[in-house]
Amino acid sequence: MIQSAPKNDMLEKLQKEILSLQGFRLPSGGQRIDFGLGKIESAFPNKTFPVGAVHEFLSGSPEDSAATTGFMSGLISRLMGESGACLWISNKRTIFPPALKAFGIAPDRVIFIDLTTQKDVLWAVEEALKCEALAAVVGELNEVTFTQSRRLQLAVEKSRVTGFLHRHNPRIVNTLACVSRWKITPLKSELEDDMPGVGFPRWHVELQKVRNGEPGNWQMEWAAGQFRHIETVASELKRQLLQTG
Repeated sequence: MIQSAPKNDMLEKLQKEILSLQGFRLPSGGQRIDFGLGKIESAFPNKTFPVGAVHEFLSGSPEDSAATTGFMSGLISRLMGESGACLWISNKRTIFPPALKAFGIAPDRVIFIDLTTQKDVLWAVEEALKCEALAAVVGELNEVTFTQSRRLQLAVEKSRVTGFLHRHNPRIVNTLACVSRWKITPLKSELEDDMPGVGFPRWHVELQKVRNGEPGNWQMEWAAGQFRHIETVASELKRQLLQTG
């Protein structure tokens, strides 16, 4: 028993070093960012959303693209915090900047770069990911090769910036060096009692691949400035109804 503790410590240290080499690292200072993802966190190594890494998102329709942009914006708002900045690079911008306010992001803290070709987008994303002053970089494009994605991953391993590749209608869903692959699709929102308009944005969140983690599916919504699991919301409403009944 006396010898097992040092051995366990050594194994834990070795595991952290291996994960670090594979792109899974804690933010500088060892402080975790609370993304509010709840049970999704358990899908990742270290049980926290990987920062200082590149994440791939796939969209097959305009509706999926809008849902993906919303989900990414919730993540980016946590990365930016109170003073961070983000670069949003594309050759066909689809986002409406003022809509970012719904996810706690001031549009003037996001620098939008609109370029002519996807080749230019990839070059700009790679250069932006090298900039340690940024909290996040978004690249909207269609096709990415493994070699190109590897260059992006190498860039963030030095800068510790978090990157998001949003691929719209890719011809080939190929293997990339990104630490995760997501597919976000919209769900029907529900109106609050006696409230007009539309409900909170809701999504079906599919984590298709994650390095050294467990893929999964969840239903989420964005409300009151945070992510919420829909089944958790339903359970809370049921509890309230039972109390009032």
